[in-house]
Amino acid sequence: MGYPQTFSGFCVDGPKSWNKFYKSELKPKPFGDHDIDVQIEACSLCSSDLHTVTGGWGDYEGPLCVGHEVVGKAVSVGKHVKKIKVGDRVGVGAQVWSCLECDLCKEGNENYCPRMVDTYNAQYEDGSWAHGGFSSHIRAHDYFTFKIPDQLLASGVNQVAPLLCAGITTYSPLVRGGVGPGKTVGVIGIGGLGHLALQFSSKLGARTIALTHSPSKVEDCKKLGATEVILTTEKGWNKPWKAKFDFVLNCADVTDQFDMTTYLSIVKPTGDFHMVGIPNGALPQMSVGLFVGGAPKLTGSHLGNHQEMEDLLNLAAEKNIRPWVEVMPISEKSLGEAFELQKANKFRYRCTLAQFDKAFGNEQTQ
Repeated sequence: MGYPQTFSGFCVDGPKSWNKFYKSELKPKPFGDHDIDVQIEACSLCSSDLHTVTGGWGDYEGPLCVGHEVVGKAVSVGKHVKKIKVGDRVGVGAQVWSCLECDLCKEGNENYCPRMVDTYNAQYEDGSWAHGGFSSHIRAHDYFTFKIPDQLLASGVNQVAPLLCAGITTYSPLVRGGVGPGKTVGVIGIGGLGHLALQFSSKLGARTIALTHSPSKVEDCKKLGATEVILTTEKGWNKPWKAKFDFVLNCADVTDQFDMTTYLSIVKPTGDFHMVGIPNGALPQMSVGLFVGGAPKLTGSHLGNHQEMEDLLNLAAEKNIRPWVEVMPISEKSLGEAFELQKANKFRYRCTLAQFDKAFGNEQTQ
């Protein structure tokens, strides 16, 4: 049928064929008065995409199209859309809908709405499915579609894309945690999330310290805003840092393998050890005494709200915060290769899939 009745996307069929992508027709939800159709120009690869397709977070049935760090051009807008017009460059992250009516939504916590719809592998209340950004188009509610500042666009859509998920995932907890001048912040796991967290934390004015197991990343950490770098592979690394951190942002997705006694020891009493990286497995067993003795708070968060997304895009534009990206042209083959490289932690520090016009051609036009 073709756009606008159907989209086209690169899909996988299940965890056993997680790196075998093929092009498939996708049927979007019915177009609503608050909806925006985005003709996609770039979409970055998030670890969440990898956890999903490999079945690490649960089984699924294909065809499944992932991808939720999307930048493109608005090609259709609903009649009630006010802030975005056809032709605007916009971004869509990991959420495409919420009710906007419940107490959580009204409090600015729409990212925790019980009825929220994720960007892919999620079902709307009418039974239709949301499809991800490794596709010709994406359809999203205007509240979850964001106009990209011109200063960011000057860097190119490929570099902007990771801000839509990795950006908000790290920016929101830092802001809600009161990070700023006079605070000491640790960032664990310097990858797609962590390399942005270092930039946000330092630009917000905090003393920012990177924690990594990779000596090869030390110089990068300093360029990204870290004043100091702790190598967590060194024996007794935590001892000089006991109760020194106001806020620790854990961006690693291997917390199920952490010695939590060691990591929590660096947090000040009532300080936060805040998790945004999600491992496949459960957290290690911890005793109540660990919390009674040092009073650390173990917290986590999911994405951020609408205002925080707008704020981070403006901050990134004003303070020259930019993702470090490697770019690959989107295709069945390159997606498989990109996911394999992501699994091996080879990217420094994000991979953006590009050249959607070549991959989809006439499938992106009416």
